[in-house]
Amino acid sequence: MCYKRSLRQSQAVSFRTVIHMVSKFEELGISSSVVKAMESMGWTEPTPIQKAAIPEGINGADMFAQAQTGTGKTGAFGSIILSRIKSEQKIPSSIILAPTRELATQVADEINKLSLYSGHKCVAIYGGASIEGQITKLSKGADVIAGTPGRVKDMIMRGNLNLTNISVLVLDEADRMLDMGFIEDIEFIMSSMPKGGRQTLLFSATLSENVKRLATDYMVKPKEITVSEDELVLDLTKQYYISVGRRNKVWALCRILDIDEPKAIIFCHTKRMVDILDERLKGLDYKAEAIHGDMSQSRREKVLKDFKTDNIDILIATDVAARGLDIDDIAYVINYDIPDNVDTYIHRIGRTGRAGKEGTAVSFVTTDEEYIIREIVAYTGMEITLRDVPDAEGKDTVRRVIDYDEISDVFGMVKFEINLGKKDGLGKVGLADLMIREIRVRDTSIGKIELGDESSVMEVHKEFANRMAMDLPRVKFKGKRITVRVIQ
Repeated sequence: MCYKRSLRQSQAVSFRTVIHMVSKFEELGISSSVVKAMESMGWTEPTPIQKAAIPEGINGADMFAQAQTGTGKTGAFGSIILSRIKSEQKIPSSIILAPTRELATQVADEINKLSLYSGHKCVAIYGGASIEGQITKLSKGADVIAGTPGRVKDMIMRGNLNLTNISVLVLDEADRMLDMGFIEDIEFIMSSMPKGGRQTLLFSATLSENVKRLATDYMVKPKEITVSEDELVLDLTKQYYISVGRRNKVWALCRILDIDEPKAIIFCHTKRMVDILDERLKGLDYKAEAIHGDMSQSRREKVLKDFKTDNIDILIATDVAARGLDIDDIAYVINYDIPDNVDTYIHRIGRTGRAGKEGTAVSFVTTDEEYIIREIVAYTGMEITLRDVPDAEGKDTVRRVIDYDEISDVFGMVKFEINLGKKDGLGKVGLADLMIREIRVRDTSIGKIELGDESSVMEVHKEFANRMAMDLPRVKFKGKRITVRVIQ
């Protein structure tokens, strides 16, 4: 399992290296107080998005930049903000809008770390927490706001948030805010700011047409900044997929967890599936917790804290709940449910392979979903390798079961070998009649029959596969016990 470098280790950097680091960050135009804070945070050199975005931003340009989580984008727009606005003001001069509560709080934490020597103060405002407490914090003064659109709009309408002094606006993870339907809230918030002289910075993991349209509508001659394709897809992340049926996903998951023992995020499509998997893994004594939108904010914050501090090893999440997770030592991202679009896939795998550490992304794919992998590869050019489930090193935590959905053909037919044939006085019609009479298989659900002397192979629709495997061995034919074998 990977761990962050400690502050003590960061402070052990040689004097020559520190001077080199300072000069490289200062070359971007960042204020010396912010560079000093970066040194205390253990930052050694700018990331590609920081090198490209910070000089343009400090010069006052509007921009829309393609950068996913883990590329240093918060450091990029944070450096721009803190280098352009005054500190210790009563009314905020900058606001950062983010799609989720977690991302808003993590952005605020990062901005406050970067403000260690500049005197700026960032306050997070978001739903699911006491609005009175956030109003109290605002009343004490804030230079920067990091908030979710819904709560920001609410506080503007209540008269608790004054945006008339905003000179820098940041839309963080703009693609997700649009996907989540925040466009009307964003437009309302922007209407509450000065129309002239405002700098707007838009950061997004994907530059969809909707994101570009937003940039065109609300920016003045924006600069477009895109990291190279290699940086976008994270070279440090090894990507695999495992062909496994839905009934055996827990078996495959437990094999990975038992053998590799990773610190992992597991993604599911729905909150219900997150809860089901959480209950199953806890019942098997894994240190796992779920996070999704139906949980209280205090519960979500506790789960994230436990995950960051290694009190739990496994976080099971929906896409929305995991937005903005800023954790550098995640070894595995596991797509328990493969996303059906490329953008979501890129967002998910961006949770690992960060901060110079190698990561692994594994997707569980049913036979019917293998086309999704082909589409992702064709669209992105990424290499996603087929991988087997790891070999067991002892007794399996969960037994593998026969998944008839996976072994059936395109017509849903499953082949069975039965120890009855010509020597038992049976023909094809007689064998079919036996199945219909003894285990109530529909005649239309019986397919091709290959009659042998002592054994036969017959196709039966997967709807009746369990009856073939479980009920037929209880039947005797002319005193002979019937044996059945599934042909996979």
